[in-house]
Amino acid sequence: MTTLEKRQKSTEGGAARRFIQRLGPGLITGASDDDPSGIGTYSQAGAQLGFSIGWTMLLTFPLMAAIQEISARVGRTTGHGISGNLCRHYPMWLLQAIVTLLFIANTINIGADLSAMADAAKLLLGGPSFLYVVVFGTICVAGIVFVHYDRCVMVLKWLTLSLFAYVAALLATNVPWAEALSGALVPRIVWSSEFFTTLVAILGTTISPYLFFWQASEEAEDVHVNRQRKSLLRAPRQALDAFARIRADTLVGMAFSNIIALAIIFTTAATLNKAGVTNIETSAQAAEALRPIAGDFAFVVFALGIIGTGLLAVPVLAGSAAYAIGEACKWPVGLSREPKEAVAFYSTLAAAAILGVAITLSPIDPIKALYWSAVINGVVAVPVMTVMMLMTARHKIMGKFVVVGWLRWLGWASAGAMAACVAGMIIGLFV
Repeated sequence: MTTLEKRQKSTEGGAARRFIQRLGPGLITGASDDDPSGIGTYSQAGAQLGFSIGWTMLLTFPLMAAIQEISARVGRTTGHGISGNLCRHYPMWLLQAIVTLLFIANTINIGADLSAMADAAKLLLGGPSFLYVVVFGTICVAGIVFVHYDRCVMVLKWLTLSLFAYVAALLATNVPWAEALSGALVPRIVWSSEFFTTLVAILGTTISPYLFFWQASEEAEDVHVNRQRKSLLRAPRQALDAFARIRADTLVGMAFSNIIALAIIFTTAATLNKAGVTNIETSAQAAEALRPIAGDFAFVVFALGIIGTGLLAVPVLAGSAAYAIGEACKWPVGLSREPKEAVAFYSTLAAAAILGVAITLSPIDPIKALYWSAVINGVVAVPVMTVMMLMTARHKIMGKFVVVGWLRWLGWASAGAMAACVAGMIIGLFV
């Protein structure tokens, strides 16, 4: 290899490293979107509806990318998360209603995710499920509370690699690609409450309120941690670079999320649906059902993926709840703070995780909770997105960086699509 070739390779490697380093809240947000609850939803959709539901991933990509970019812009522009802006510019009753709904949805989601992780670990190693629930819950809370912010972010980035387990499972599956691509490219709608409930669950797990709060708060956190960054209201000259980074980060994160979701749908459609196994309600059930059809390899990587994605998603779920409540109460918040500097914030984070553990001991069926947590997220997302779109149109909040143009249209389209699906589900229950 010549000196010139070595320099070119070094330059290319350096550019790749710099690009990866610039990825942050968007990548982690996108990856955490494929949590065990989401895996269960995608597995159920693929098993019940086959390849015909694949088109929803192409539909949701521009919608979720737009709404997540808008969320990130709120945090980067104002230096506050969504809840922080709500408490400064909107009535208290609205703030309390949204934060309460978010905390309830997140807590149920944490419980469902921990239950799915425990079931996956039990399938692989045996032993009591509750022991795994406690171990995983403790790891998630201890990691996010006691690990330094920079290291915590780095660990979360590395955990995104666990999602490649579903690509491996897909490659180990015999997929009829012509049928799969047709399902992904040609929309098919069935006018039934079951279809719309599944659609709400898919949209609820891909466009979830906790993702909005997390990404906005992490952008605000980065403003406070990085001395070179200031809120765009104070440093408008940083806007061009900031918005370019946010867009790249968000597009990569959301594309990654949807590719993995599509891989899960294709895997379960090609195996479970084709074999007539349509009654799949959890990600662990999907992993177990794969073993006799697709083999031990697909079973093992599918189960390991559930654990890996749970370790990524639970801290994000608990963290977003803590950010929302902490900002609403105007407490010191932030993962970059030492625990003694933000006792109430970290206590809320731990409480969300502990309540999630408690759900696994309650009479609530974790299988139903896993699926319905996605439906609840879909219902809660409608008012949250509506308020967020109104918020980003106000010069008083966003200054000259109000969201306009195609990004604004896509944001409203995302809110409208979610509202339409929720309405279709409700109407279907009474027709």
